[in-house]
Amino acid sequence: MKKLNTTLFSIFFMLFFSSQVMAQLPDFTEIVENAKDSVVNISTSKTIKSQQLKKHLEIPEFPEGSPFGELFKKFFDHDGFGFQDRETSSLGSGFIISDDGYILTNHHVIDGADEIIVRLDNRQEYEATVIGSDKDSDVALIKIDGKRLPVLKFGDSNKLKVGEWVLAIGSPFGFDHTVTAGIVSAKGRSLPSDNYVPFIQTDVAINPGNSGGPLFNMDGEVVGINSQIYSRSGGFMGLSFAIPIEMAVDVADQIKNTGKVSRGWLGVLIQEVTRDLAESFGMKNPHGALVAKVLEDSPAERAGIQVGDVIVEFNGKKVSRSSSLPPLVGRTAVDKYSEVVVIRNRSKKTIRVKIAQLPEDITQAKASVEVEKEIKKSVLGLSVKDLDKQTRQKMKVESGVQVIDVEETGPALEAGIRKGDIISMIDNRSVTSVENFEKIANNLKPGKSVAILIQRDNGPVFLAIKPQDT
Repeated sequence: MKKLNTTLFSIFFMLFFSSQVMAQLPDFTEIVENAKDSVVNISTSKTIKSQQLKKHLEIPEFPEGSPFGELFKKFFDHDGFGFQDRETSSLGSGFIISDDGYILTNHHVIDGADEIIVRLDNRQEYEATVIGSDKDSDVALIKIDGKRLPVLKFGDSNKLKVGEWVLAIGSPFGFDHTVTAGIVSAKGRSLPSDNYVPFIQTDVAINPGNSGGPLFNMDGEVVGINSQIYSRSGGFMGLSFAIPIEMAVDVADQIKNTGKVSRGWLGVLIQEVTRDLAESFGMKNPHGALVAKVLEDSPAERAGIQVGDVIVEFNGKKVSRSSSLPPLVGRTAVDKYSEVVVIRNRSKKTIRVKIAQLPEDITQAKASVEVEKEIKKSVLGLSVKDLDKQTRQKMKVESGVQVIDVEETGPALEAGIRKGDIISMIDNRSVTSVENFEKIANNLKPGKSVAILIQRDNGPVFLAIKPQDT
């Protein structure tokens, strides 16, 4: 009897525990039921011309007079032999944002398409027209001829919390209206190819074909557009990225109203603030965006922002990392004034900047001539020389000194300075010549980190260096 009671108790406990666990798991069925009619499958077709195919191929090199050379030349020059027009197709997703047929999707889903077919959940098909698209944000607006179509509700992606459940609906590998779920892994992610999009990172299973589909919160509201995955295999690996819905809607509205997308421009090149750099600037913790270069005739230059400033706030919003700044500036209205808070010389300073429109081509300053001089050693563990005209023109810098040697041990090596680097600033002081460099370096306090601005082929970068005792 005692054994029977124990068994019954165990069964009761397991059933109770299972019911409690089930009660805590999210139920997505209602969200899917309400949203599926507004999510669409997008298929595109594009014709690649034979001339386009030729551009990607080269005639192999053969000895002069070789019969094979003539054969290959005839092959490449003949449109009808081997190089015929080829039609390609691709799949993606999208969702209806107005009852008269406007649809949001990704730029890369419809880019270059000759024909776009939209299929609804009821299998009804429409041919869509492109209203416009924006490569930088990967957002596109297309339209079908429809009436009283089901529309999705928009949520607020800013209210999303890391760890919160989210849901995606799309057409991975052509499987219409596939539902996947996961959690928000991070917010405000910056990817190397997308400076102006603060991505929502999730672990929702996203695969080819999901692109352009909606990301939902638990209220059934769209909070993002599924755009990219990080993968080494081409398939899902737990890292998915969505465009915040506010940014997508802003881009779509600009496309619809003006036919183009305008972005705010500050005119600075920035980098992350490391722990050592934060120490050199007198900051308790690393944060903000470090200005490595101020572009000529830019809003930043006109407002008085300087190289070495650390931007910690933009229009009242904290800049926690350097990647936080471009999206804030990009979404700022052109010709409007913004308040930028910087840390300069260990103190906070507020600067009022009139934001301009991001130009297509940003020109740099021209080089000038200076007599070459050389210094063979310094307390920083490197040797430098003055810049010649050729180096100034190539690197597009006005002043500085070039590193000609880095000692095998010492501060420069530890800081990551390389031969060929151009030093344009040390400890917030501009370097104009070898004599000037030597004077600044010899007055640095040994053992204390200072910031040193380096110019390289891939752009300016701040490093932290600790001078040694002489």
